[in-house]
Amino acid sequence: MYNNLETLTSHPVFHYFAEISNIPRGSGNEKGISDYLVHFAQDRNLEVIQDESWNVIIKKAATAGYENTPTVIIQGHMDMVCEKNKGTIHDFEKDPLQLRVIGEMLYATDTTLGADNGIAIAYALALLDANDIEHPALEIVITTEEETTMNGALAVDVTQLEGEILINIDSEEDGKLLVSSAGGVRVVQKLPIVWQDISEDEASYCISVKGLKGGHSGIEIDKERGNSIKLLGRVLQDLSTDFSCSIQQLNGGLKSNAIPREADATVLIRSDEVKKITERIKEWNSIFKTELQSSDPGISIEFKKSENTFPKAFSKETVDKTFTSLLLIPHGVHGMSMGIDGLVESSSNLGVVSTTDSEVTFVSEIRSSVKSIKTYMVHQAKSIAQLLGCDIIIDSDYPEWPYNPDSKVKQLFEETYKEKYGKEIEVIAVHAGIECGVFIEKIPGLDAVSIGPDMFLVHTPEEHVSIPSTINNWEFFIYTLKRMKDFY
Repeated sequence: MYNNLETLTSHPVFHYFAEISNIPRGSGNEKGISDYLVHFAQDRNLEVIQDESWNVIIKKAATAGYENTPTVIIQGHMDMVCEKNKGTIHDFEKDPLQLRVIGEMLYATDTTLGADNGIAIAYALALLDANDIEHPALEIVITTEEETTMNGALAVDVTQLEGEILINIDSEEDGKLLVSSAGGVRVVQKLPIVWQDISEDEASYCISVKGLKGGHSGIEIDKERGNSIKLLGRVLQDLSTDFSCSIQQLNGGLKSNAIPREADATVLIRSDEVKKITERIKEWNSIFKTELQSSDPGISIEFKKSENTFPKAFSKETVDKTFTSLLLIPHGVHGMSMGIDGLVESSSNLGVVSTTDSEVTFVSEIRSSVKSIKTYMVHQAKSIAQLLGCDIIIDSDYPEWPYNPDSKVKQLFEETYKEKYGKEIEVIAVHAGIECGVFIEKIPGLDAVSIGPDMFLVHTPEEHVSIPSTINNWEFFIYTLKRMKDFY
């Protein structure tokens, strides 16, 4: 039925998803989409609040017969992860996304789609715009900077909210009810650079690791996908052992919460060693092809003369500390849950490395559903930084969402799913960070669940969302709102 973009946007949810896809909304660049939401509410005479962090709260009165049903907070975030394929011409600061339908899936073109979390905005707008959907009083809360710091949710003034029930729409699996998530924190290690002069017999070459799948550092961390930064570190350390290989630049990854797909280093190579290094790079290509044959079969390492030249290189001491950082900064699963089969309890993702005139910066995302373990992992990061004489910044700390076995809204969703589909909904916990934890910590007694349609490869340019699943999840969502009158 919805086999092209024109017919797809006749559905109210995809109509609004297409509209917001015209508005740039990368993390930190949300004023445009925030203002759009305010104007949307004002045009419909709905109460709207916009705060200094550009968070937006829109309130809609209960429909007839639902006046005594508890107020429901519908929540999502307006920002998206902005990633694109190398060579793609797209300015996330001003260009609209180029949507396309392939089979039953909706994609952007060579960029992230922003279904995470544009679907929540689209659901909210379709609900606010409708006059034929029965529901309790609604408080739509759309936050900023979820993908980077969660500072939007942390800044929301909850005294402006009356809701006792929270339905978050930031999940990525239809037919599953999310009831718990991890907390997280960002760790930034800054290594000072001591520069040294270069000799005339050296030239700049670029070593690049690419072709990895990457992915969301919470959802995909257990899939053992390659981390381009860590892999590049192994190659560089090996080369420096046998050759006069000095670093001039080291860069990779884009976001702390995305497993890095590409990384590159500019290195100084003596002319008489180029041939031998070329052969060594071929060996590493074979090694990584074997190691990552299941998770990242497309991996490749490129070695070529650099298009850029730099007048200086890292000193021997800086090179050693860089390699030590690449080896010691943790990446991957730290521990699995003993209470929930298959659930990652704690992990760390080395997501970004970058070089400036004065320092090499390493940015990691630590996650855990156990607060004490998260604290331990932060202390570990501080010890590594202290060992190497680095500055360290700890920020974007957000709380975990603990499981509540007595949740009434969980029971409601379980019952309505069985009524509608004749089978049990799967109750799950995830290792990703969800804003529910922030709101539960700020509003004592808040009862929360999270739902969403099937999404795939989020935080990558291959991100796509299932069209039938989005419609199915929408219909389940509004059916459950309708049933609230009888349940509460």
